[in-house]
Amino acid sequence: MRILMIGDVIGKPGRNAVRALLPDLKIEHSIDLVVANGENTAGGYGITQDTAYDLLESGVDNLTSGNHIWDQKEIIPHMDEGLPLIRPANYPEAPGRGYWIEGDVMVLNLMGRVFMPALDCPFRAATKILEEVQQTASPKVIVVDFHAEATAEKQAMGWYLDGRVSAVLGTHTHVGTVDARILPKGTAYLTDVGMTGPVDSVIGSDTNAVLDRFLTGMPQRLSVASGPVVFHSVMVDVDIESGKAREMVRVDRAVS
Repeated sequence: MRILMIGDVIGKPGRNAVRALLPDLKIEHSIDLVVANGENTAGGYGITQDTAYDLLESGVDNLTSGNHIWDQKEIIPHMDEGLPLIRPANYPEAPGRGYWIEGDVMVLNLMGRVFMPALDCPFRAATKILEEVQQTASPKVIVVDFHAEATAEKQAMGWYLDGRVSAVLGTHTHVGTVDARILPKGTAYLTDVGMTGPVDSVIGSDTNAVLDRFLTGMPQRLSVASGPVVFHSVMVDVDIESGKAREMVRVDRAVS
């Protein structure tokens, strides 16, 4: 089974890039499942039903998220209505669900705690969920979107889940890393997939506005930048019987 994980999709430019590139990428790499982090699809802050369906209609199968999942309140009622959108499973009590299962595949969303909002322990949450799921279902392929800031916390999660899941793929920083590897027990690991959004920006936001905020210290809501777009993703080839990763490669594209 071949899985494509798309890095944080930023606003309309990111959604347009997914729509333009994904159909051909699915054919080129024989992709069976597409997961995308969609928490920044609505103007860079949160996700709406419309922006969710924009990605789903472009060929995405499941949407993960992170700390911006609650920015657009209108999405909350839809999170319990069957929309294939998940939020970090280690929120103590929250609408929606933290994982998605279809057939032999499970996608689990977790959020880190270092330099992030205080949540339940993602490590213990992962173990608890995996043990509970095994009692009622038996997904062979398990992909984890670990939405976290600190590289050390992300690497620790990779080692913690090595051999228990097929892939641990980091999101949140919007900066793609080059450490894609398969850990000793068969789990594919990447610290951060990156972003799908404007390249002439500060992690997707308008550069001038970001500089002004840093220089003045004054709070202001940032807007999505314009111009050329980068599409960051990673492809993981998983053995469907063992659930172990066989190959992992970055799939990055530029959109003018």
